[in-house]
Formats: sequence, structure tokens, C-alpha cells
Amino acid sequence: MHKNKVKILNVNFDNLKRKEILNSLEKKIITGKKTFVVTANPEIVMYAEKDPTYLSIVNNADYVIADGIGVVVGSKLINNPLPERIAGYDLMCDLLAKGNEQGWSAFFLGTKKETIEKAINNIKTNYPQLEIVGWHDGYFNWEKSDIKEEILSKKPDLIFVALGFPKQEKWISQNIQAFDKGFFMGVGGSFDVIAGEVKRAPLIWQKLNLEWLYRLIKQPSRWKRMLVLPLFLIEVLKTKVRK
Repeated sequence: MHKNKVKILNVNFDNLKRKEILNSLEKKIITGKKTFVVTANPEIVMYAEKDPTYLSIVNNADYVIADGIGVVVGSKLINNPLPERIAGYDLMCDLLAKGNEQGWSAFFLGTKKETIEKAINNIKTNYPQLEIVGWHDGYFNWEKSDIKEEILSKKPDLIFVALGFPKQEKWISQNIQAFDKGFFMGVGGSFDVIAGEVKRAPLIWQKLNLEWLYRLIKQPSRWKRMLVLPLFLIEVLKTKVRK
């Protein structure tokens, strides 16, 4: 395995800091090199364990980043520590800011119609030099939709897809071949945060790596999803013992 990869269960993560990945992505976007990034948390890793097709999509992405402190903890358990958690939301905001500086263009796909409209208004306010070439909600028929053609015709530099996993990565994987350029990333619930409908954890919680706890307190209905974290760490320990 490449020295810059860390294998956790069967997912190959990039051993990079946020600044390093941003520098690398900037070069690719400027040169028009097509790029696919997966932001993987323990839930995504566990799902990939059960779905070989999805695992293949994840591992064939250009970058897989540790979006979840659980992944970083898992890397420490196998004595191959990743340097830091890189939240998909943060990376998206980094790229929007870079796009604002560079005059890049962007397309946004996903979430509810009213949510994406609010998000687009906020993006226009916060990143006025970013060229927004289009957006579409996440409610469309995969088989009959002409969304791919619409995005192709706009030739955006950045394509953010907020369909939730595994759908967003599957959509990108199925459609990316048609494009000559573009940065593609699945961003889960990020549009909801940008729209102001979901509140991000305060910075102190983020710095203490307790964002998951803040979200659980705010949305107690998430507790079933949170159960995946101890199961993930148990699986990581089992692979370590087997080795």
C-alpha cells in the first residue's frame, strides 16, 4: 500500500492534513484535472464493509478523508495514526472561499428545494466572486433525469452533491466519466448547515472533537446512528488482533 494511505477495515484513507489536501485540490482544480473526494466517517466505513460495490466506489475515489473523530481514533488503535479529522463541511467551505478568490464556478445538487434556495442565497452573500452556474434539489428520477447534461453544459469547476451516503457517491461514480473536468464531492447535510437550518457545533466542541455529542444532544433521534461508532471501533480492534 502507498505510504500516504492508511487502511482502516477495508477503506484506504489519505494520510494528509487539511492544508495539504486543500493545496493539492487547488492545483487539480486550476489545471482542470477531474477529481473525486469521499469524506468518510465510521458509518460510511461500516456500510462499505457490507456493500462491495460501494467499497469499490470509495476506494477508487482520488481522495478519501477522515470525516469523523472515530476514524482518527481507529487509526491510532492500529498504530498508524491519521494526522487529523477533516470535516467535509470545512473542506467544502475552504473550497468555496478559494473559489471566491479565484473566480471558480460551482454547481450544487441535493437536499430540499427550499433548503438549497436558502443555501444558495447565503453562498452568494458570503462568496460573491464565486460563479454559481446552477443548482437542483435532490428529488429527481435517476433514470430519466437530464441533470448530468445540465451540469455538463455549465462546465463547473466545483460540483457539490448533497444526497446523503451512499447515494451521493453512487451518483458521482455513475456520472463522473462523462465530464472532462471538475471537482466532485458528496457533502451530506452541509447545505442544511449553510442554509441555517441545522446549527453546527460551537468551535470549542469542534476543537474537543465532541461535535458528535453536540449533534446527539440537539437531535436525540440520532442515537441509533451513533451506535455505529462503538461497533466500528470493535471491528477495528478485531482486525488488529487478527494481524
